[in-house]
Amino acid sequence: MQILIVVGGVTKLEAVVRLGVLIQQMTAGTLAFLVVIKNKKGQSQAEAQLAQAGKFAEAADSPIQTRIRIGQISEEIEAEVIEGQFDLVIVGEPFQNRIFRRLTVSAAEELVAYVPCPVLIARGQPRPIRQVLLCEGGRVPLLLNIVLDLLPSLLKQVDELTVLHVMSQIAAGPGVPGWELRAEAGELIQKHTPEGAWLQEGLARLEQLNVRPEAKVRHGLIVREILAEARSGDYDLVVIGAHPAKGWQRYLLDDLAREIIAQVDRPVLVIKR
Repeated sequence: MQILIVVGGVTKLEAVVRLGVLIQQMTAGTLAFLVVIKNKKGQSQAEAQLAQAGKFAEAADSPIQTRIRIGQISEEIEAEVIEGQFDLVIVGEPFQNRIFRRLTVSAAEELVAYVPCPVLIARGQPRPIRQVLLCEGGRVPLLLNIVLDLLPSLLKQVDELTVLHVMSQIAAGPGVPGWELRAEAGELIQKHTPEGAWLQEGLARLEQLNVRPEAKVRHGLIVREILAEARSGDYDLVVIGAHPAKGWQRYLLDDLAREIIAQVDRPVLVIKR
């Protein structure tokens, strides 16, 4: 797996790089560092950032390539991903406070909408990715199937993967029996409901990778329940899907994804649907 780490313009650079090294070691992948600058005046600063990132990546198992591009950050990252055929982009928190980030489109959110590969947003202190929470909405194609197709080498290395579905009365379609909105995962699977069917399908695929899977259902507001599960389960990584808007808003994400990205307190892997 080819991994691109954006090392310019972020806080906690060490945490971002060390998370990238952990992913590289798990997947036997390759690493590249990228800094995007507005003009040539930023060349020396970019080189210093790359040198600093290199010191944090001494544990990497392979040589690291470095890149400096000039232009608008999201556009240049997109171009680098396409030219280098990267499978994953890792970014950190931009230099702006948390309140401001929740009111605007952060660089990370914009990047998710731009690039054609998954984006991992580094949060907190890096630690081995052993327990993963995958937030499945049940839309076709299933998010789990997309992740298995795009990043199978990553999932093969985790110890436990929880597939979470939130049963929300607000999002439920017409005619859904009341008991389904209160049922746990095992009951949905046993009763062969639509949710139970795709949960069972996902568990079967994970078992083939020798991953210990668990299906879990929570009830309530989607964002609130996802955040609550992420914190209570102390997961090392949260995986969500995101739907970019259309038209002139095509570089914005849907409200649910934006809220989760803004509030989750640990690394979040965002897959564009």
